[in-house]
Amino acid sequence: MKEKIVLFLTFVFLMALLPVLAFCGGASGQSASSASTSFAAQSEETQKNEQDTSQTEKTPTSKTEEKPISNTEQLTSEGSDDIFRILDTSSGNILEVSRMDFLRGAAAAEMPLSFETEALAAQAVASYTYYGRLREKNRAEPDDSLKGADFSADISKWEKYATKEQMQERWGENFDAYYEKLTQAAEKANGYVLTYNGELIDATYYAISAGVTESSKDIWGGDLPYLTQVASPGDELAAGFLTTETFTAEDLKNALSASFPDLSFPESPEDWFGKLTRSSSGSVTKAVVCGKEVDGGELRSALGLRSQNFTLSQKDETFTFSVKGYGHGVGMSQTGAQYMAKQGSDFKEILSWYYPGAKLAKTQ
Repeated sequence: MKEKIVLFLTFVFLMALLPVLAFCGGASGQSASSASTSFAAQSEETQKNEQDTSQTEKTPTSKTEEKPISNTEQLTSEGSDDIFRILDTSSGNILEVSRMDFLRGAAAAEMPLSFETEALAAQAVASYTYYGRLREKNRAEPDDSLKGADFSADISKWEKYATKEQMQERWGENFDAYYEKLTQAAEKANGYVLTYNGELIDATYYAISAGVTESSKDIWGGDLPYLTQVASPGDELAAGFLTTETFTAEDLKNALSASFPDLSFPESPEDWFGKLTRSSSGSVTKAVVCGKEVDGGELRSALGLRSQNFTLSQKDETFTFSVKGYGHGVGMSQTGAQYMAKQGSDFKEILSWYYPGAKLAKTQ
């Protein structure tokens, strides 16, 4: 309890310094990003922070040693019209989306409209940066399955992007107010990207951290300096921060066997789980299951857990997993972004906090 209080007080103190530190030359304020769980919309009437939406390019692979570029450097966007080409997997059509429409549609697809405008703007920049990076990659090395698109998404499910027509249908009489809020956020975000050494960063994000974000090195093996551990204590106040999943021995065995068919289960369920190896932020990176070591992320997926940060208890024929947070935990916590915005931080300060060392550059 004392450690949590100290962590929270430290966070509040650092938050007070953010306006001074944010995006200053040489500043290294702490921050976070996105790649496997977000507040994607789920129902026809509301947006909830429930769905875990995995991004296409999940594992960072490069390690950067050089210093960040200047905060004032100007970048030139590929293509004068700055169009995203999105393959809609629900229809097979390719949508050509302008920059402003993408900023609005990505923010709407990833965050509830009840969130603060500054949080929505931070999300818009993170989405634009992430998918802009993917666009660069796929245009340099085209993927035939994309049929000339920059990336794919199931637009019918508001995956990664939502159209204006979808917003009108879902929001009804609230459309004008919501769309105006989105436009304000998009105008703040317009023209900004996150960079490191002159290149767009892997700006990953997710719904809720476990109170501390994860480093890319611990979760995916890629050592990226802007995807590192930072405090995000506001997440601990969020609904859905702590969840539990309970399995009977039979159900657990079936779930594990489906993902790990080579497992041989001991007669006693007490012997099914061995050592759990954790990151410094608490996520399970490796687990011994039936005598074999498995990846923590694969175990999470096999059991449908909301994050890799969990504890396990077993009594008789029942296994209970207590889970903190929602998502991979690397990069920007959307709940954390909302918490910071409610405390008065703007989108630049939010991005600076969750992507330490990255620079906010203006495109031309």
